[in-house]
This record gives sequence, structure tokens and C-alpha cells, in this order.
Amino acid sequence: MSMRTNYCGALRAEHIGQSVSVCGWVARRREHGEHLAFIDLRDHTGLVQCVVDGGHDLRSEQVLRITGTVRRRPEGTANANLDTGAVEIGDCQVEVLSPAEPPPFPVEDETNADETIRLRHRYVDLRRPRMQRNLRIRAKVNSALRAAMERQGFVEVETPMLWTPTPEGAREFAVPARLQPGSFYVLPQSPQIAKQLLMVGGLDRYFQIARCLRDEDLRADRQFEFMQLDIEASFVEQDDVLAFVSEAVLDAAEAVTGSRPEPIGRMTWAEAMDRFGSDKPDLRFGMELVELTANFAGTEFNAFKAPYVGALRVEGQGDAPRSRLDSLTQRAKELGAKGLVWMRAGAGEGGVTLESPVAKFLNPGELAGIVSLTGAEAGDLVLVVADERRPAQTVLGGLRNDLGRPPVSQGPYCYVWIVDFPLFEGLDEDGRPVSAHHPFTMPHPDDIDRLESDPLSVRSQSYDLVLNGWELGSGSIRIHRSDIQAKLFEVLGIPAEEAEARFGFLLGAFRYGAPPHGGFAVGLDRLVAVLAGEDNIREVIAFPKTQSGLDPMTGAPKPVADKVLQDLSIRVQLPAPKEK
Repeated sequence: MSMRTNYCGALRAEHIGQSVSVCGWVARRREHGEHLAFIDLRDHTGLVQCVVDGGHDLRSEQVLRITGTVRRRPEGTANANLDTGAVEIGDCQVEVLSPAEPPPFPVEDETNADETIRLRHRYVDLRRPRMQRNLRIRAKVNSALRAAMERQGFVEVETPMLWTPTPEGAREFAVPARLQPGSFYVLPQSPQIAKQLLMVGGLDRYFQIARCLRDEDLRADRQFEFMQLDIEASFVEQDDVLAFVSEAVLDAAEAVTGSRPEPIGRMTWAEAMDRFGSDKPDLRFGMELVELTANFAGTEFNAFKAPYVGALRVEGQGDAPRSRLDSLTQRAKELGAKGLVWMRAGAGEGGVTLESPVAKFLNPGELAGIVSLTGAEAGDLVLVVADERRPAQTVLGGLRNDLGRPPVSQGPYCYVWIVDFPLFEGLDEDGRPVSAHHPFTMPHPDDIDRLESDPLSVRSQSYDLVLNGWELGSGSIRIHRSDIQAKLFEVLGIPAEEAEARFGFLLGAFRYGAPPHGGFAVGLDRLVAVLAGEDNIREVIAFPKTQSGLDPMTGAPKPVADKVLQDLSIRVQLPAPKEK
């Protein structure tokens, strides 16, 4: 016989008169005279009110089994805010399945408990409706993604967790190999090379909901370990990969919200930077960057004698106090600006006027140009940054987000593909290009002939998926031709012998016939967080680490016993204490 017949939150008026057994935790107890008490019993589906004998010593978070009869609540006592609010369970028999100490914080949807306390008692925190909802949203997303990939002909393959060091740029977690003293595996940053080898192996279309690990500083959208929908496909072009991924993520959004977002549009990297100052633009609000460079082509104001002058129009903020303007200036410097010029737009006899400490250094034509180009109206604030193009745009993009970005919980869901990223992010000290991606990213076919003559103008066949200002993931078409790969290594200054030492097992596989292929990885933690309306991925992960990388619940990381270190041929040498 089953321990329960119904879930707590599933009881409705149609169950009136039925004998039921429910199991769960005591959410709250309310006395009703000397002989009766109301118990709100909670499981993952919700609450139900149970009327029990007041003689029972029932306390918060005790685990109970209650058997009784479903009945309609007395007139005037129904709770319209509760799904089970029309009914209650009466004639109750109570069985205490497990006693409980008072919880360290109330098990309620919203809590003011310190996050460290919550994580130390995560098993209690997970009982909160918000956490239950988030983890079930995560399960829906995983299920929808898996179904979408299988429907599109992809095969699920698990790749190793013990791997070899890879050239992806992030710090890796090393795992000592006991049977080979002094040697190490690493935990995979991603299945990148493994999935390319699967393409050489003829799998054609691969996917995996993969666990990846990077030993990098943690933040709101980053943990040491993270999950991603990882895909790779053969005989495809960029449009094919974007279509595969779009289908999957839109299916996931529909599974969670009940409605399907609009088809995902595209934007080049250059357009995203020019309009939004970011390669992960939040399209839920306007406040686009305005270029003023031509307006100051002959300016006498030294601060605006720069390769790029850009502005933001902040509507209705012209009355910001000086302290607020000073904080914006400081924020601009934190983002990398040499300075920030602010201008208050006001109403004058001849139209909109600009008040600013630098206004006296600008001629009437330049001031009129600012008003015309930005569309500033009386009461607005105009912020101006001058510098090299990309650094200045990055500063303005950061200010745009600070001033206008809605909370992640506010819709709509605005997806966008960012394409045509630069292949190289700059030059090193020796004047050689620095790869912006891994060195197996295929250059744009129209730009290959400029690899040596003008490398910084070369676009890559790489692409990012962005949702509400969060980068959900990245991908690219891979290099499968040995002549292009050799040319790229040459441009990067990687000698043939070094390339063989670092990437030999992949290059060796390519010599046996590599199909054209490309892939992508969707960050599941970030996708779920946005769909759940959370601004920190820790809220959609069952057992996350704190921002300092600690696990308050288990106490990890911890030292291991000397015997373990001895078996692994490891001697620990702690860093010397810093001088005060």
C-alpha cells in the first residue's frame, strides 16, 4: 500500500468526501481553541490545511503522514490565494514520520537569511517554493533541449571527465594520476576536442548535456562547474548550426512559459558594438549609442580630439544631482574611460540648450550638433566619452546597462545571434595576432586572403547567442583543412613542432579525413536563470559554491590525509604568508 494517496497541493473540490493520505512537512501550526489546531502541510506541490487534535505536539518542519477526509472549508474561511484554499482535511489521524529541530530560517518563498546560512543548510533551503520551482524549471529545460536535439537527428554521446590539458585559455582543475606519479589529468573545460574527434569518427550529429569545469573567479553568472548543451555537426555551415540551436532554446522557453518567443534575429559584432557598446546587448530597452565623431572633426576642445566620440541620451535624468554625476564619472573610469563629459539639456528661447562644465569650450555648431544627433530634449542628460572606438563604446555600453537595464525577471525574452566576430582580438608584444577564440576557428571565407596582410580585419565564423544581455553560449565553424590550419598557426607564431606537441592527437585525426563541421554550447545555468527570473545562477543550481568557491554545507575544499597525498606522490607546499 502506498504511503500517500494524493499530493498536498493537488487536492480540490472534486476530492470532497474522499479519504486521503498526504505526506509532507509542517509549514505552520495555528491553534483553534483548546482541542483543535490547523496544520498547513507542505510538499513540493503546495500546501493543504489539516484540522487535527490540538493535543498533538506538532512543530515546524516535522515530517508527517496525515490521513483524513477531504471536506469543504466552512463558509467565509476559503483562501482564494491558495490552490487548495476551498478544501481542508478533517477527521485527521496523524503519524509523525520524523521529528525536526527548529529550522535555521523560515521555509518561505522569500527569505532574508544570509546566503551562506542558506547554503550551509541547503537541504532546508531547497524546500522553499522558489527553489522547488527553479529546479523543476531546470528539469523542463533539460527535457525540452534533449527532445529537440533528438528530433533533429543528434546522437547523445558522453565524453570523458578525465582529459588532457587543452588550449582553451581558462585555468583547469588538475587531477593527480596515482598510477603514473607526477602526471595529471584535467577536468574538461568543455568537450571541444572530443566532440571534433567524434565528427572525424563519423557520428555526424552529436549532443550532450555536459558538465564542464573551469578554475576561474566566480560571479553571478559563473560557477566552477557548469552545465551546457554541447553540440557538434558535420557537413554544415553556420546557418545550419544556428538553426539547430534556435530550435532547441525556443522549445525550452516554450516548455517553461507556455508560449514560443519570436524567431531569433541576427546582428554582426560590429553593429552590436556600434549600437549598444557590447557584444551581448540587452535588446529589451533602447538608449542606443550615438556617434558624434564627425561633429567634432575640427573641434578646438582637446578632450574631443579622439578617433571616436560617442554619447548616450538618458531621458528625464537632466536633474540628476552633482553627486550622481560624480558617481557616473567614477563608474566610467572604472570601465576604462579617461573621463566622462555630462551635459544637462534644458529649454531655451531658440530650442534645447546644453549646460555643462565644458560647454564654454564648444562652439554653437558643435553644441547644436550634439542636440540634433542625440535627439536630446529638455530634461534629458547626455553623457559623452572620447577615446579609441572600441574602448569608448565599451564604456558607454557599461553605462547604458547601469542606467537602463531592467531586472532579469522582467520580460520579454529578447534573443539575438551575434555573428562575424573578429578572428583576432589584438596584437601581442611581438606584433603577432592574438586569437580571440580557440585556434581551430574557421576564418570568414571572404577574409582568408588577408590573414597575413591585415589580420585584425579578418572576421571569424564564430557566433554567440545572447538572451536579455546574458551570453548563453558560443560556437564556431571549425577549421578542417590542413592548409588553412597551418596558415593560422603560422600567423599566430606557433611553430609546427609546437602545434604537434600541443594539438597532435587532433591534427593527427584530421589527417585521416575530417568533414567540414561546426558546433555550439548553450550555458544551461544561465538559460534556466533567465527563464526562472533569477539574476544569479546559484538560485537554479541544487548545490552551488559561494562566490569565494566554498561549499558551506560540506566544508569543501578541505585538506586530505597525508596517506592520500603519499599515495598520489604529492607534497603540499603552502605559499609563504604575505608580509603586513
